[in-house]
Amino acid sequence: MGVFHAGSRAIQDQTGVRDRADHVGRSLGQDIKPVAAAFLEQQPLLIVGAADPGTGRVWASALTGAPGFVRATGPRRISVDGDTAQAFAATEAHPDDGPPRVGTIALDPRTRRRMRLNGRLHPTATGFTVEADQVFSNCPRHIQRRESYETVDRTPGTPRHLTGLGDGEAGFIRSADTFFLATVHGAGADASHRGGNPGFVEVTSPRELTWPDYPGNAMFLSLGNLRTDPRAGLLFLDWDTGTTLQLTGEARTEFARDGTRTVRFTLTEAVCTPAALPLRWSAPEYSPANPDTAR
Repeated sequence: MGVFHAGSRAIQDQTGVRDRADHVGRSLGQDIKPVAAAFLEQQPLLIVGAADPGTGRVWASALTGAPGFVRATGPRRISVDGDTAQAFAATEAHPDDGPPRVGTIALDPRTRRRMRLNGRLHPTATGFTVEADQVFSNCPRHIQRRESYETVDRTPGTPRHLTGLGDGEAGFIRSADTFFLATVHGAGADASHRGGNPGFVEVTSPRELTWPDYPGNAMFLSLGNLRTDPRAGLLFLDWDTGTTLQLTGEARTEFARDGTRTVRFTLTEAVCTPAALPLRWSAPEYSPANPDTAR
């Protein structure tokens, strides 16, 4: 398969950006460069997206650890260690079905940098490795700067499984300036970042929400995946309390006559876990690229 599959190509052609996408697509490779390896070793947070082998539902999950818990262990391999990594690998690994396809993103709010690596998961005694199929970085657009973080001693609360969003969950989403999006296609998975000023994600009903698709790198990897497979997983996190809200369902892209795009997500299941992450980040400085939103 080339850099882009048919879903991404269709949207590139619809929006007239195929030439730009081909130019940007040259940055996609399989090798983890030394600067990327050094970046990974500094991160306390890794987002992983994958389809559950049992249900087929797509989820985005947050894994945490002391810097160094995720690191490059070869030119095309990362290792992820720790309790959260072991739990994730135990859930995703089904050896009889072959290596699960996963998408990962490491995002550093301190520097507004991010790195994505998509590939095949292999469990280890301490967590898992990912053999890279795609490695690339993105620009800092729509990433909110958070100057620092601290690790705090928290006991995660009992996860609450929901089939609809209550007032608390809706308020959580409306106040978010960041979420992570997991998507899949026939030969892989992807995890990406979405950001904007609070209010950029709208909750239109207990089972539906929307967000604008802001202009980006023109590759349309996530929207291309959704074009061919509507399954999606969303992860919202509270950067202060560590609470996470995971959503799984289906998403579709709506194109307006003026060229703007809106993604509409329909919920199948949600999981809210209080104090899930042992990280407390400082208050955000919103990206100057964020369009204004109604607060």
